[in-house]
Amino acid sequence: MSDADESSLPPYVLVLFGATGDLAARKLLPGLYRLAAAGRLPDELRVIGSGRHSPGTDEEFRDQLREGLEETVDDLDGAVADRLLEQVSFQTSDHDDGADLAEAVRRAEGELGEGVQRLVYLSVPPAAMEGMVAMLGREGLTERARLVIEKPFGLDLESARQLDRSLKDVVDEEQVFRIDHFLGKEAVQNILALRFANGLFEPAWDRRSVAEVQIDVPETLGMEGRGGFYEATGCLRDMVSTHLCQLLGFVALEDPGSFDEKALRDAKSAVFQALRPLDKERVVFGQYDGYRDEDDVDDDSDVETFVAIRAYVDNDRWRDVPFHLRTGKRLAEDRRTITLRFRSPASTLFEGRPGPNELVLELTDDPQVRVDLRAKRPGPDMELAEATMTVDLVDDIAGAEPLEAYERLLLDVLRGDQTLFTRADEVERLWEVVQPVLDDPPEVHPYEPGSWGPKPGLDLPDGGWRLGG
Repeated sequence: MSDADESSLPPYVLVLFGATGDLAARKLLPGLYRLAAAGRLPDELRVIGSGRHSPGTDEEFRDQLREGLEETVDDLDGAVADRLLEQVSFQTSDHDDGADLAEAVRRAEGELGEGVQRLVYLSVPPAAMEGMVAMLGREGLTERARLVIEKPFGLDLESARQLDRSLKDVVDEEQVFRIDHFLGKEAVQNILALRFANGLFEPAWDRRSVAEVQIDVPETLGMEGRGGFYEATGCLRDMVSTHLCQLLGFVALEDPGSFDEKALRDAKSAVFQALRPLDKERVVFGQYDGYRDEDDVDDDSDVETFVAIRAYVDNDRWRDVPFHLRTGKRLAEDRRTITLRFRSPASTLFEGRPGPNELVLELTDDPQVRVDLRAKRPGPDMELAEATMTVDLVDDIAGAEPLEAYERLLLDVLRGDQTLFTRADEVERLWEVVQPVLDDPPEVHPYEPGSWGPKPGLDLPDGGWRLGG
């Protein structure tokens, strides 16, 4: 769809639960602003923030949002921000009482006229999700609505199934958009383009050529006020059963045949069906020194802030190829890196044999693709040297207009495109994969902040990690 097509979007009322929270301030409102600046929002729009506690008058709420935009958006266009914020209001609600919110929604719809659609964004804690979904059903707010759900989608297999039953009581699967912002990243979508549009890579994208896959998402941040959330979830639930497994799905899927929501999600679901349930002997948990001193953290907490995993996809393409996944808090760098480590060539032409080639995908907002090669060192002798071929997917491609992840995914919801959202069967299967470790977790090893994690995690890949190896 081109930018010009956005004018054909119907009028929308967007109800944003968690409107005064961190996610709304850092991602959702800036995403809406950027869509507005690019002319990609519907011509007719109302945004109703909601939560248990009022931020004051509507004007005071708008002032708070404006301050957040000034902090998060470079070169803020005041006129664009003003037009967006004029369409914003706030109405209190909770899981017991949504009558005033329902009235505010219907009043806004009356102002917009015929053909209006609803978008309900639930950025609420996992414990509150079912109650809020039930309230929306009682108040009739799920009619004509697209319902956006933030992860984690439950906290284990049984709670995920219960949440799904609660959703299906009030909406159809076609109305549910389970958002994983990693899938909105340009670089993640480029995995598909890089592989399926290039004959250089697709024939080598299997166990005959690939010795190992690494998916590495270290973070330098600690809790940053999220101690209570982490005590209830931990790193495995927060990052592995969602973001990292979704990345694995994109790397490992078979050719979906077309880039549409059913074909792509069917291909990804097939990978998860073939993903072997985790074995605690191939899982390393860690906790950074000082975590127990964070706010809202138990003094004797054994919650993991680091996870490293060796996983296997038991199908013909990937059988016996280890997929190493690693993520954690207070690690040495902030990175989003996927590495395909290729098998060493069988040739004995060069003494000592050259090391393996690596295809490295950097999944930042300025994504890069690098290929580590071996070449002849210029000079009189036949000596090998390491060389790197690099492509910058923004600066090196003419006409690039990258969208930030939430910006892209919000636009997809408005369009009704579920391609980059997670389906119910994917969620259930991934909980089945991680449930053995939830039931019988491994020992939690301490590690120094600023390191690459505990030694057992460093030692998990036989050839070491590309990052910090």
